[in-house]
Amino acid sequence: MNLFGTAGIRGSATERVTPSLALAVGRAAGTDAPHTEFVIARDGRETGSALLAALEAGLESAGVDVRRAGVLPTPALAFASRGRRGIMVTASHNPPTDNGLKLFADGQEYGDDAEARIEERVDARDAPANWDEWGHTEHVEPLVAYRTEVADYAREHGGGLDGMTISVDCGNGMASRATPQVLSALGANVTGVNANVDGHFPARGSKPTPETLAEFRGFVADGETELGFAHDGDADRVVVLDGDGEIVHEDTIVAILAERYTRTSDVGDPVVVTTPNASSRIDERVAEAGGRVERVRLGALHEGIAAARAAGDEETAVVFAAEPWKHIHPALGPWIDGVASAATLARLVAESGLDTLREPVAERPYRKVSVDCPDERKEAVMDELAHSLGETFPDGERSTAHGVRIELDDGWVLVRPSGTEPKVRVYAESERVDALVERTVGAIEAALPA
Repeated sequence: MNLFGTAGIRGSATERVTPSLALAVGRAAGTDAPHTEFVIARDGRETGSALLAALEAGLESAGVDVRRAGVLPTPALAFASRGRRGIMVTASHNPPTDNGLKLFADGQEYGDDAEARIEERVDARDAPANWDEWGHTEHVEPLVAYRTEVADYAREHGGGLDGMTISVDCGNGMASRATPQVLSALGANVTGVNANVDGHFPARGSKPTPETLAEFRGFVADGETELGFAHDGDADRVVVLDGDGEIVHEDTIVAILAERYTRTSDVGDPVVVTTPNASSRIDERVAEAGGRVERVRLGALHEGIAAARAAGDEETAVVFAAEPWKHIHPALGPWIDGVASAATLARLVAESGLDTLREPVAERPYRKVSVDCPDERKEAVMDELAHSLGETFPDGERSTAHGVRIELDDGWVLVRPSGTEPKVRVYAESERVDALVERTVGAIEAALPA
């Protein structure tokens, strides 16, 4: 059984992530970590209550005690899992018909080894603990403490928000319980949009994209909003809008935050961890600030953080880690946190202005496209591209660490197989980006069967 993807277990709540699976995963997780306390929570999806109840039953029957934390953003559940383990019932930005399970240990998502153990135990169908060893449940309420800690953390960066006008599109998701409250506590005048929790996501799709945010973008452009934020269903992602309602490129946001954390670090070797598809604008700003960038495969920021720490010395510290719209603030905690990103960025904007923050960032044209490729052909196609892309771009420097990436004098191209769809992804950044994409797609099509 292959349960885990790049972000926990996720899928249809009636066909894949069912109560019976939640029961089995709960029992497996509890059996895998005996004598450990688990905190559990869910997002606002209609199927979340039943899945949470099944998860709780599985954990208790494995002999562990459960702390039920109610309806929370995923970052708040991760915060609450510090010093213990946690499981979040969420499908993040997936449609309302889906749900999922994301497991944490001491604030950090389970790694590959831990997930493999859970899969083995689910397959083995572990028996319950003895009848007199079952665990018990208590209710906890970590949300206020989480919001307070995020606000205190943001106060360490940038300027005060007194009088700043900010709009937040919560998308009927869990950000409605965190981001407006944190920004208000920091002094901003906050307008919450779609700020009620509704598991049907009636206002827009749970994934914030230029298309799903069209109405919010118009709201920001037509009003007096100075800065806008939009979240996905569980508030681990954040999208940033300027006062004209334009979405600021995700890599520009990473570059701004990465430069700030690097420049203010007091270690000799500040490191930023990001992914192969991330723009070179990040490398440029981090290098300018005196740090360096390490890359890791998509969905594995925690692995990249651990590897950078293991390979460094006492002067090495990972100061920031990010992939598009998903950021880890190590000084706050090891989890992905869109609420913390919104609060911190707002403080930086209040201090310097968004235009000033963006001005040194080289925002070259950037494109990403997908090419259909059967799952069973992905490995062969990527093997072929490892050679053919070198011939397509003979002046480039080739890397095959995470897909095939070609560094060019005026940009770069990356091809990687999708982990969720029968496609390969193409990413390119250059003043001649269209030509690079066209040539790369041509190489992919040549590697596919006729």
